[in-house]
Amino acid sequence: MPRTRILIMGAAGRDFHNFNVHFRNREQYEVVAFTATQIPGIGGRIYPPELAGPLYPRGIPIYDERDLLQVIREHQVEQVVFAYSDVSYEYVMHRAAQVLAVGADFRLMGIGSTQIPSVKPVVSIGAVRTGSGKSQTARHVVTTLKAFGLRVVAVRHPMPYGNLIAQSVQRFAEYDDLDEYACTIEEREEYEPYIDRGAVIYAGVDYEAILRRAEQEADVIVWDGGNNDLPFIRSDFHIVVVDPHRPGHERSYHPGEANVRLAQVVVINKVDTADYANIQAVRASVQQLNPDAIILEAASPLFVERPQIIRGRRVLVIEDGPTTTHGEMGYGAGVIAARRYGAAEIIDPRPFAVGSIQDTYAQYPSTGPVLPAMGYGAQQMADLEVTINGSDADLVIAATPIDLRRIIKVRIPIERVRYELQIIGAPTLADLLAERFKP
Repeated sequence: MPRTRILIMGAAGRDFHNFNVHFRNREQYEVVAFTATQIPGIGGRIYPPELAGPLYPRGIPIYDERDLLQVIREHQVEQVVFAYSDVSYEYVMHRAAQVLAVGADFRLMGIGSTQIPSVKPVVSIGAVRTGSGKSQTARHVVTTLKAFGLRVVAVRHPMPYGNLIAQSVQRFAEYDDLDEYACTIEEREEYEPYIDRGAVIYAGVDYEAILRRAEQEADVIVWDGGNNDLPFIRSDFHIVVVDPHRPGHERSYHPGEANVRLAQVVVINKVDTADYANIQAVRASVQQLNPDAIILEAASPLFVERPQIIRGRRVLVIEDGPTTTHGEMGYGAGVIAARRYGAAEIIDPRPFAVGSIQDTYAQYPSTGPVLPAMGYGAQQMADLEVTINGSDADLVIAATPIDLRRIIKVRIPIERVRYELQIIGAPTLADLLAERFKP
């Protein structure tokens, strides 16, 4: 029988996973191409035959999503699978309309065909949008479970921006591991906090192989999702973080609403900085979408090493990259810290942007007068350094999950802002985790 010709739209994560678990070894399908977006420089590669399997001896080409319609026509694609996250419903349906108009089917895949079962208990953490506080919640969960005396291993949503074969299964337990895999800023932001807590974290491309390795050294697996994507691993306890700074997004972004509907626990984060009306609106929305979910409230208190040096200074603020780009947040913890501690001025970095940083502002015009911590490769990290040095700031406030001072070299002093999760009221997240996982 002829094989159904498939194209998978992605961003070097969910797309590869869906292929690996559903299409790779099925002779009724032929995946003829991937397209890639969101992440700079991930198009123009090949999904290698070593990972694609015996049905694909030459691998699978990866095109830029800008060429989507041309690729559909040239490869006679019959079905297009949409496989990336943190995009509005309007965005998804515009892509669907384009695909349908050239004659192909448009498909979204659910957890039934894409999740991998584990032999160990799994706690998963997701979100409704990038920048909601998912990573800090995952760190809180890891710390809590370790305090119960459990061996905790985290598995992180994929970030394979380099050599896909070398990144097939990655294990991070020490800082040297980050250097071995030449991790980008974005990868370090996700992996370093686990290393700081004495926890092991896995990531990569082939999540069946990753999970089996992680299970060998874990009593419990913690899935740390990316963007607002659904877990790749079947979960026993799904925690989802919502953001009252973006009310309504919990029911208008893909697949954030699906995450809320799957959750056992929903954490309304940032209640210390959000408007009360927005908090109540998000709570009502969650109750309507998932009346069985336990709803907790949490704050994200800021920790600044030397807050006194911010007062009266002209500051350049660096915020988490994905939060301020496709997450569409015009500001984050860095701006809050600058205002709270009396900065004289927050300098707009856009006039000083060069190269790929300038391109980022063009691609994501909703980014406010902050500098996204973009560092998806050596050139982009160099552009970030030039942009910072080109400003006339007195001080840089860096509100990323890692200490940027260790990996970039700039002439302007950097003050770091950190933030952690603080559950308000009872039950706490620790109480709920103890009921299910404490030995």
